[in-house]
Amino acid sequence: MEVAAGAMGPVLRKLGELLVGEYNLQKRVKKGVQSLLTELEMMHAVLRKVGKVPPDQLEEPVRIWAGKVRDLSCDMEDVVDDFLVRVDEGSSSKPTNMRNRVKKFLKKTTKLFGKGKALHQICDVIEEAQDLAKELADLRKRYELDMRTTSNAATIDPRVLALHKHVGELVGVDRTRDELIKTLICADGSSKEQLKTISIVGVGGLGKTTLTKAVYEKIKAQFDCVAFVPAGQNPDIKKVFKDLLYDLDNEKFSDIHNTTRDENLLIKQISDFLVDKRYLIVIDDIWEEEIWRCINCALYKNKLHSRVITTTRNVSVSEACLSSSDDMIYKMKPLSDEDLQILFHRRIFQSEEKCPEDLQAVSREILKKCGGVPLAIITIDSLLVSNQRIKQKEEWMHVHNSMGRGVTQDGIVKDMKRILSLSYHDLPPHLKPCLLYLSIFPEDFEIQRDWLIWRWLAEGFIQCDNKETRLFEIGESYFNELMNRSLIQPAKINREGTVVTCSIHDMVLDLICSLSSEENFISILDNGNWHAPNLQRKFRRLSLHNIKAKVQNHQFDSTSLSKMRTFVVFSPVTCDWLPSLSSFQFLRVLDLGNSGSRKSSSGINLKFVGNLIHLRYLGLKDVDVHELPEDIGKLQLLQILDIQGTRIKELPASFVQLRNLICLYVDAGVKLPKGMENLTSLEVLHNVNLTLSPHIVKELSNLTEVRELKLYCDSEDVDLINMDILIESLGNLQNLQVLYVNFCARLTDCMRESWLPLHASILLIWNNQQGSFLRLPKWINSTSLPHLSTLTIFVEELQRDDLQIIGMHLLFAMPRVQQLHFDVSARSIASGGEVDCGMGHLPSLEYFLVDLWHENFSNDEVETAKARFRRAAEAHPKRPTIQFFTSRKTASSPGL
Repeated sequence: MEVAAGAMGPVLRKLGELLVGEYNLQKRVKKGVQSLLTELEMMHAVLRKVGKVPPDQLEEPVRIWAGKVRDLSCDMEDVVDDFLVRVDEGSSSKPTNMRNRVKKFLKKTTKLFGKGKALHQICDVIEEAQDLAKELADLRKRYELDMRTTSNAATIDPRVLALHKHVGELVGVDRTRDELIKTLICADGSSKEQLKTISIVGVGGLGKTTLTKAVYEKIKAQFDCVAFVPAGQNPDIKKVFKDLLYDLDNEKFSDIHNTTRDENLLIKQISDFLVDKRYLIVIDDIWEEEIWRCINCALYKNKLHSRVITTTRNVSVSEACLSSSDDMIYKMKPLSDEDLQILFHRRIFQSEEKCPEDLQAVSREILKKCGGVPLAIITIDSLLVSNQRIKQKEEWMHVHNSMGRGVTQDGIVKDMKRILSLSYHDLPPHLKPCLLYLSIFPEDFEIQRDWLIWRWLAEGFIQCDNKETRLFEIGESYFNELMNRSLIQPAKINREGTVVTCSIHDMVLDLICSLSSEENFISILDNGNWHAPNLQRKFRRLSLHNIKAKVQNHQFDSTSLSKMRTFVVFSPVTCDWLPSLSSFQFLRVLDLGNSGSRKSSSGINLKFVGNLIHLRYLGLKDVDVHELPEDIGKLQLLQILDIQGTRIKELPASFVQLRNLICLYVDAGVKLPKGMENLTSLEVLHNVNLTLSPHIVKELSNLTEVRELKLYCDSEDVDLINMDILIESLGNLQNLQVLYVNFCARLTDCMRESWLPLHASILLIWNNQQGSFLRLPKWINSTSLPHLSTLTIFVEELQRDDLQIIGMHLLFAMPRVQQLHFDVSARSIASGGEVDCGMGHLPSLEYFLVDLWHENFSNDEVETAKARFRRAAEAHPKRPTIQFFTSRKTASSPGL
């Protein structure tokens, strides 16, 4: 029901704009629009209340009515949007707000909606709304529900990241982990020669994957090659095989996902690779015996102490994994009462002893209902804390009562779904569509945070009346709140502690897919099978998964596509089955860039892309596209464009008409047109090649909204670049937060002696094997870069005091820095003690990662360098953990 309420918000705003007194609407039309607005506002109020009630607790007429209101709202918004977009067609000025757009049109006519199709459409909608009003009166009396409000601002709760920092530290895992390791590897480090398999079995939510990851991380260093690959409920077996090869050797098989190979060839390739290797392979979440049998064919049964771990919910699958008397099944058990309480208290109170006395009794009762299932705890505790504030006892009691009888061993899956539903219905209205939107992704898909936020923005889920606040920043807050509630989980975290990618527990995904289908929010076509309750409905958002054969034309008829707002593909894209772009009338999001391959039978035709006048998001990453058509300049509402990995070499001249463009991702080999200074809404601009587009050096000065910028320069035509102008332009970017620079040696020379004070909070400067600094630049000091949090530079020769200079800057800008990643030549550290490795200038340092590189391998130099760093760590008050990596590089390489 909340989706219906969310769908109504945008149309209410737009109708309100049309009714401003100065607009000389026809009297009959103005009266009808006012009536419609009133009715929709009343419906909206009821829907927000009804949305607090789980669908299974509502009567069928209510659900039917809400669906009609949702469709009415979307249709109404389409009508208004279409009219207003066409008002702006042909305009070269930047659109501002709706009022100004309509004012401009009124200079030509004073009879808005005065005749023709637009009037007919709105009149039809008004009549339908008035019919629904009669039904609304009865429903309002029957469903009077309390409303609750929740703040929409959030940062990621530090407890969430702490719990995902080291999987081996999770409660109750260490003992079981060690038991399983003993069965895999003997205490003396030896193990039986033949291949051994352990299959971990248990229902969803018990922590099978968490336990397996803990085992995997603990023992993987003992093997020649390792892989951790998810299978999932409906796996593409060829993708599973390719993922396996990539994990086993990501250098040798770096391009494996861009190859076309059948299952037999992939099986042979895996088997040949494993024939002389001691390997550790994890296949996570297998649902069918047949899938395991296919995978098992690829695992070469050598006698090199190799090991395989599988996880499954199905006992018959775990039994099928056994092939020798040494193989075993491990049945997952619920957490003990003690571990359950430890996990609960750590998540809520950050300590096992800090539960307030007035909450102790109710916390024990809640724990009983969680039934030893970790997933139940991490979702329920999000209902007990709001914005890092522990809620009152009365709210805890409400959660306890809402859990019903709790989780029982006989009905864990059903009970968990009910508990997860509580977490969903507790969400504030603006977060529900954001969570349901995650159902658009396939199972086990690792979702990039920024990409997800851009999609929310393009869909219209992120709204703000404050013009000073960036929509992307609001989206970050939404993402953080879902993370805090444990409805999404961090997958990759960068050095700055920012979540880069996230994942969804399969039980959470199952819930939101079910809810999304009920609400006709997203429809999915997976390997020829529709996941939609009613194929007669109008598709609003369609996601295609695992398209292995040509999709029949009747599956994409004009009716099913006419009202579509989102078309997303998670499968190799070909012209054989892609519907014509002319079929779409109201498309906002077109994303073909999720296939991981740009190989197709022929290039994708973007001939009609200029007709998609409502388009906000165009994703073509890694798609077989050779050029953007000239009429792309018609896409006046386009906000995000990603053409990385395509064959596009130049953007058309009309591109600079896209005044609403916020985010642009291109490859460094793409030439930008002149006039880029017109794109004053740009916030993110990636991979600008200054030598291909030297005019951008000056034009950057006007792009004052840019907060993230990646600049690239090779050695060709470097004389075309005026470094003084570039520095001046960058100085105008007052909103700049992140700057990446990849310059050739000649431009790097210009940066050694002087550089402007930067506003950037992250400065990454790297070379292309020619552009490293001979010495540490003078501008690296505590006054030139006051906001810096991350710095990556490449210095050929570190001097004695260079580490101290860097460290003092870190102390000034990041006094509580806890992690440090350092790349340095082993020779510069080992030879003569010229570099001071002391860490006393970083009093909060807890973790130090050192990548020691060398041109010609010298074990003595590497070991000497390691010893110096270890002594420095031992002398530090906090005795930070230090980890080393060694690598061979052909050119001089990094500093910090």
